[in-house]
Amino acid sequence: MLWVLVYIIVFLLLLVYLEHWQKHGEFEKIPGPRGILFAANALDFLMDPVKLFYYFRTLANKYKQLFKLKLGTKKFVVLYNPEDVEVVLSGIKHNSKGFLYGFIQPWLQDGLLLSDGTKWQHRRKILTPTFHFNILRHFHVVIEENSKQLVESLKTEVGKPKTDVVSLISDFTLNSICETAMGIKFDKETSDLGRRYKDGIYSIGQLMVYRAQRVWMYPNWLFPLTDVGRKQKKLLDLLSSFRDNVINKRRESTAFQYIDVEKYDDDPYNSSIGKKRLVMLDLLLQAEKSGTIDAKGIGEEVDTFMFEGHDTTSTALQFAFMALANYPDVQEKAVGECNQIFGDSDRPATMHDLGQMKYLECIIKETMRLYPPVHFIMRKFNHPVKFKNYEVPAGTDCAILVYDLHRRADQFQDALAFKPERFFGEPTWHPYCYIPFSAGPRNCIGQKFAMMEMKLCLSAVLRRFKLLPVTKPQDVVFITDFILRTNHQIYVKFEKRN
Repeated sequence: MLWVLVYIIVFLLLLVYLEHWQKHGEFEKIPGPRGILFAANALDFLMDPVKLFYYFRTLANKYKQLFKLKLGTKKFVVLYNPEDVEVVLSGIKHNSKGFLYGFIQPWLQDGLLLSDGTKWQHRRKILTPTFHFNILRHFHVVIEENSKQLVESLKTEVGKPKTDVVSLISDFTLNSICETAMGIKFDKETSDLGRRYKDGIYSIGQLMVYRAQRVWMYPNWLFPLTDVGRKQKKLLDLLSSFRDNVINKRRESTAFQYIDVEKYDDDPYNSSIGKKRLVMLDLLLQAEKSGTIDAKGIGEEVDTFMFEGHDTTSTALQFAFMALANYPDVQEKAVGECNQIFGDSDRPATMHDLGQMKYLECIIKETMRLYPPVHFIMRKFNHPVKFKNYEVPAGTDCAILVYDLHRRADQFQDALAFKPERFFGEPTWHPYCYIPFSAGPRNCIGQKFAMMEMKLCLSAVLRRFKLLPVTKPQDVVFITDFILRTNHQIYVKFEKRN
């Protein structure tokens, strides 16, 4: 009798397998690590965040073009081939964000990063004018002042054997996004809350990765009941309190902040008077009055832009500081360029000056090639997708490994070397092989802001300090997070430049 029961169970499992193969046969043809029945690859990822980061590098090296993963019933195709990446990012067909972004949805809700469809189009159309070139000219003045404050802070670091650059840079980038796009200047209360906010972002990223590794924590009804879910709730309360503090301070302002710009000819969301336009948060608050967005929507966008506007830029800058310290010839070329622009003057940098910083721009681009702050991108396929060699069914999630894409030896000569000169002239690589700000319709709305901010910061520091190596690139160990992070601080030594 027992054997009959075993045969029946085996037969039923075989039927389930055959039905699955019939429905998803094309997906099964994609190479990938073998899993176990039902759990599939879910147990493969139960490792610490450092090992997990390098496990993905091992898979990318093994399968060369793409591979598949299954976490329980969730199917993923993982890409790092530029031709396949172009299929996904070049149009609007695959604009839906992937499953794993759902783990940061309790924080960022339906802000510009996570929304899709008509809501994303509506929000993008509202917010795009806030990064108009002439608004950036106004922001430039604010960021230049913050760069001076960063330089003053670094004066106290001269002579010390090492300096943790992350803390200083994240203060600079958080102050900058709040004083520009949000229109508020930190007081003591906001500064104290801001420090806890930055720590909270790091902690919540680790909790989200922890959840993503454990399929039994995926159900939204179950996760809040776990210890990790309760910890996340406390962190979300902290992040929300900082966001609300920023919004309320701006609401209490007596007047909106208008900036002179040339009026767009066909901008239905143009909140301008004559040739004046609003900064981002004021634009949202005015849109609230006209009924095109509500208070929840404002909170979503403020959360999104404060996170993306400071954390990703801060990450890129810390790696740029490390690279400049470790490649003295690169550093001296950048200093020489600054000397050509400024001479012996200590005047602040102008927008025209930033346009002359060609080599510094190459340094930033090369930094973001080797150390992309957003090191993976996810999409959800609502339609079947045909790649060069494989077909992927609708309902599959797609992960693009930007880190591996940027380090392809067939696209970049001496791919692991730090060579800013490769960005002089026309690219020799596929246009979708270098995507530090994503690409296509969902590219980063604030990329010009970020480049301006990084140029102002780096040029201000290089004109006054010599950077010496402490943390070496070969010693950096990464951990898995939504942003590219290291398991230890990055240190640089500062000397006063003669």
